[in-house]
Amino acid sequence: MTKTSTLSASMPRQRSRLNALLTITAVVAVIGGLTLYHQPGSDFGWISLVPSALVLLVAIATHRTLEALVIGSLAGLFLLQPDNYIGELSSISLSVMQNETIGWLILVVGLMGGFIGMLEKAGCTLSFSHFMQRLVKTRRQSLLWTSVLGMLIFIDDYLNALAISSSMKRLTDRFGVSREKLAYIVDSTAAPVCILVPISTWAVYFAELLKTNGATEGSGMWLYIQSIPYMVYGWVALAVVLLVAIGLIPDFGPMKAAEARARAGQPIPDDAPDEPLEDDQAPRISPWLGLFNFLAPMAVLIGASAYFDIDLLMGSIVAILFTLALFLIQRLATFDALMDSVMDGFRTMMLPLAIVAAGFVLRDINQQLGMTEFMIDALTPYLSSALLPAVVFVSMAVVVFATGSSWGVFVISIPIVIPIAQHMDAPMPLVVGALLSASSFGSHACFFSDSSVLSSQGSGCLPMQHGLTQIPYALLGAVVAAAIFLVLGFSLA
Repeated sequence: MTKTSTLSASMPRQRSRLNALLTITAVVAVIGGLTLYHQPGSDFGWISLVPSALVLLVAIATHRTLEALVIGSLAGLFLLQPDNYIGELSSISLSVMQNETIGWLILVVGLMGGFIGMLEKAGCTLSFSHFMQRLVKTRRQSLLWTSVLGMLIFIDDYLNALAISSSMKRLTDRFGVSREKLAYIVDSTAAPVCILVPISTWAVYFAELLKTNGATEGSGMWLYIQSIPYMVYGWVALAVVLLVAIGLIPDFGPMKAAEARARAGQPIPDDAPDEPLEDDQAPRISPWLGLFNFLAPMAVLIGASAYFDIDLLMGSIVAILFTLALFLIQRLATFDALMDSVMDGFRTMMLPLAIVAAGFVLRDINQQLGMTEFMIDALTPYLSSALLPAVVFVSMAVVVFATGSSWGVFVISIPIVIPIAQHMDAPMPLVVGALLSASSFGSHACFFSDSSVLSSQGSGCLPMQHGLTQIPYALLGAVVAAAIFLVLGFSLA
């Protein structure tokens, strides 16, 4: 290599380092200025929006999800405790890791990764793919079947995100479907479908939350069921994904480029945490036995989760024990090999788990900054009974999108929104439908929400690759949903 070529090669790296240095300097200057501007002991007001805005800007600029969350969280921590920065960082990090929800997520997501790892080790996902190839003859059919399977696995969005993507990506690869589109379809039939079914983890959680906060004098589940027709974003997202699958809504935005790349023979994007799947990667077994070995553990997982009051952790434990015994009896793999596949599956989930944990840190920081209360207080003076559903949907959708916490935000917002709705005598099922629609949109659209991260992981693309290609379709659904809430508000108020 000549001296000139060496210098030419080093120039992009130098520019990249200079841009990074300038970015860091700008962030430090802005956060430092805001810290000096804020009066200690007073509300943060609009400043509470800065960490989440910073996360979005850094993520879009760098396409790095975890790093963006870390930068936004560190900035928020400095706003909160400039005099005890390290101590507060240690305290919030430890609090998040001791959070029962995070512990549950680590176990559930890790065990789900191990469960799918065993299915792949024993050749069951391959058998399911071969079976589906007998039914699926076109690219459109592969997308439609992915959508249909996503609607059938409604008990939990995590199960949907991991099980459907891992079992269908071999088939969609064959028909030149990009992994980004696979992730979009899987994600669109995760949270948006789960809220529409009263026997899902979402229904159990929110029904209890509604009852606890006095939204109804009767059963929280009955109010939830009454609200299902008004969970507009779930219905709209489902309609949009089906129209995309059959081709009535064309590819546009970043998805168009991803699909062009896939049609050219590269379904897996560059830098994606996945590799092409080959048929010789798993043992050969009877097709029908392989199909049974795939469907039986899935049935046990769903049945056990439902039996234990929609508890996916209990269901995962039962399903892994059942699958381990089933495969050992058939001698599909040794005990050591199956346990290795469980551990390998657990390890593949470390990045998405780190992203979700960082999202929880950001959520706690936003909560201390008063972001949710600020947005609600800023919008309350402009509310009326007719406008309330649309305003609740839009404002809470923004909050959930910014924090990535589709469940945690509503522990704070429901005690505020429900009394406002009762005071205005607004139709409670419509308001609850707007709240659940906002939660569904945030889980669907946010690139670092748990279901989005798991959908991208299972489909074999990076969270930002999934997020950037999906967001135009999610925003389309959100605009339609907001318009419908306006019509419903003026019609029913």
